Amino acid sequence: MASPAQPDAPPAATADLVDRTLDPQVDDEASLALVDGWLHGTSRGFHDGRPGDEEHALWLRCARADAAELRGLWEPSPPVGSGNLPVATISSWDGTLHAGAGLLPLRLITDVTVAPTHRRRGLLRRLLGEELAATARRGVPVAALTVSEGTIYGRFGFGPATRKRSVEVDVGDRFALHGPAAAGRVVLVEPAEAEEVVAAVAQRHHETTRATVSRPAFYREVLAGRLDPETRGEDRKLRVAVHLDEAGTPDGYVAWRHRGEVEGRGTLDVADLLALSPATHLALWRFLASLDLTERVRWRGAPVVDPLDHAVVDPRAVRTVGTTDVLWLRVLDPVAVLAARPWRGDGRVVLEVDDALGHATGRFAVTVRDGRAEVERLDDARDAGDLRLDVAVLGTLLLGDVDVATLADAGRVAGSDAAVSAYAAVGDLAAPPWCPTGF
Repeated sequence: MASPAQPDAPPAATADLVDRTLDPQVDDEASLALVDGWLHGTSRGFHDGRPGDEEHALWLRCARADAAELRGLWEPSPPVGSGNLPVATISSWDGTLHAGAGLLPLRLITDVTVAPTHRRRGLLRRLLGEELAATARRGVPVAALTVSEGTIYGRFGFGPATRKRSVEVDVGDRFALHGPAAAGRVVLVEPAEAEEVVAAVAQRHHETTRATVSRPAFYREVLAGRLDPETRGEDRKLRVAVHLDEAGTPDGYVAWRHRGEVEGRGTLDVADLLALSPATHLALWRFLASLDLTERVRWRGAPVVDPLDHAVVDPRAVRTVGTTDVLWLRVLDPVAVLAARPWRGDGRVVLEVDDALGHATGRFAVTVRDGRAEVERLDDARDAGDLRLDVAVLGTLLLGDVDVATLADAGRVAGSDAAVSAYAAVGDLAAPPWCPTGF
């Protein structure tokens, strides 16, 4: 997650700061002391509590499992009382993005902080700009982050690419679903015992679902009950149920915490729900609705379009209480990412991409045949683009969350009505993307 850092002014001199890239795999005393300071500095940036020994050990285990790279900027001689904490941080690791036609290499970026005492010095631009440049040099075609403020990262070329809903579902006496229940059954499993099954279902979901990203290691810790995101200790309230298909193979799960009575109603909060089919998705909802002492289920990570909305007998049983962005994408190689997304029908469109950082600037011809695209960079100045857009807008278009006509109406895409229609015919996707993973 990116912190509430304020936008930088044009880069100021930062040579007085000590720039360190840390490898959490190294376990000598001096390195571990720097990693400890880095973690405390990041926690301070997000206004989190100071991590205790157990939380520190768990975090270090996750950083090592992800092969994360930690970078920070330190004062060379910290003023008295300020400690050996960095004044700016960033971390990143390699993963994958399901762009729709297959998995793409992805750089996941998080823990972006700048201390309030060091704002307006170009530190954010330095750390994030150099991270993107290094990622592009390695040939990774796209980077991603999730943000706590939506006004900062567009100027680095990131565009919001997926959204999620917060829903409240009335599972009292009026809850019922159309149609018969799915084949298979639901079994209750202790979180620690379900760890491998949950991880396997999540991986299969990623391999088959557009807009998903490979999950960071901390998801294992949370869903196994070893880490409560609120208390930062062991999670004693987490429960897990796994759905088995007719052959007894796990094909979905739900993790939740029961909150007791909230506002006079028995309330359950979904921590995670993944299913490999719509039928399994609805079966897990039938299960949640069957739990005793439960009248309301809340889920802050629901898809924008969910079969549950149309499966309930009473449509008012599902209430949307909020919608927000999740995944922000930064395209670095338009040829690779455009070829890896799904398309429809046949057609050709030329996109002219502007990129202030230069990584994705150019004109790209997309030729679609039978729903698959061949993408070519055009070097001839006479090959004018049909549509012109900023690289951040390309990130928004990539997974199909917003149709091109809406972006054109918003002034984010320039081109004739005919060009917009030509792209829409091959590039707009019927179902919105859903990314259930934050980082």
